[in-house]
Amino acid sequence: MLYRLGADAVLLLHLGFIVFVLLGGLLVAWKRRLLWLHLLAVAWGIFVELTGRLCPLTHWENQLRRLAGGAGYETSFVEQYLLPLIYPAWLSVPVQYLLAAIVVLVNLLIYGWLVSRWRRKAAPPS
Repeated sequence: MLYRLGADAVLLLHLGFIVFVLLGGLLVAWKRRLLWLHLLAVAWGIFVELTGRLCPLTHWENQLRRLAGGAGYETSFVEQYLLPLIYPAWLSVPVQYLLAAIVVLVNLLIYGWLVSRWRRKAAPPS
């Protein structure tokens, strides 16, 4: 039971990390000191998507599921949980590139907004 709870906790952590990669720039608007942490997370997320590597969180979750007596999964977190919800199975391989592009695009938009916001705040009043 404890291993299963641990695996579920890692699953939630993994989902939280993915949301942070995608939308963490909005947290940077609130707490600017998160900038470098978020940029590192984005770089890692893009690296994992473009190289097809498994995230260590996937490995830890699988290990905990096996210790709990269940079966792990051999695909990535995205392929296991998100792709079946969002995309048909036949799109699973090229969709990783699309997901990486979405991460880049969303973060470019968020950081473009943040930079313009920071510049407005830094500009002296006319």
